[in-house]
Amino acid sequence: MQFFKPVNKVKAMTFDLDDTLYDNEPVIRQAEAALAAHLAEHHPHAATLSPRNWYDLKCAAIKLDPRLGSDMGQLRKVILTAALSGKNSSTLCVEIANDDSHNSQLKQEVEACFNCFYDARSNLTLAPDVHHILQHLSTRMPLIGITNGNVDADKIGITPYFDTILHASLTRPMKPAVGMFNEAAALLELPASHILHVGDNLVKDVLGAVNANFQAAWFACNRPMDLHNEPVSVLPHVALSSLSDLAYFCE
Repeated sequence: MQFFKPVNKVKAMTFDLDDTLYDNEPVIRQAEAALAAHLAEHHPHAATLSPRNWYDLKCAAIKLDPRLGSDMGQLRKVILTAALSGKNSSTLCVEIANDDSHNSQLKQEVEACFNCFYDARSNLTLAPDVHHILQHLSTRMPLIGITNGNVDADKIGITPYFDTILHASLTRPMKPAVGMFNEAAALLELPASHILHVGDNLVKDVLGAVNANFQAAWFACNRPMDLHNEPVSVLPHVALSSLSDLAYFCE
């Protein structure tokens, strides 16, 4: 554990999830593979789309409705709707306008594709030491999750540790915007200066937390923690060697 700034008494913690509690990249790869297999079986036309085609659909959707950039679930549904209905980045719509029988069937097919991805995206097992430290911390102070992602917290077994988990959405701009940090502080009814946010991303987590007057602990479980390889604009209060270091702040 390395301190860069003095740390006030910690009365609550907030946590990023992806790449902080678990390595998210292989999970997303397995989810993309599951979706590709589902498309190949049920929607062969959509299965022929190239990575560039999918990327162009994503960019077009966010251009039409920038809020989609904060809502990974809704963004994926919009992109799947376009792909399954044969639209491209020029003809994509960000919502289905009516509920006629064709669109009703399309919605069901999109939901099936989305559920295939979402189920695989949340098919992961946390390391025992992660469960141990979260359980330890949760008996000593309130914890809130703050994530830009959409993992199923119930399925991965972390719900009991947290008072609530805030997910970025159409109405909750993703980190580093301060909105979810401010919402967490309001729910906790604590000064932001006594809340420690734990996350892997030096922009989304550390800068976002500092801008919201939180204290910031940097921890990345998916890569070597070398500040020289990171986009540093502000230092965290502390860099952790492992999540277990957080027990120090309970003393």
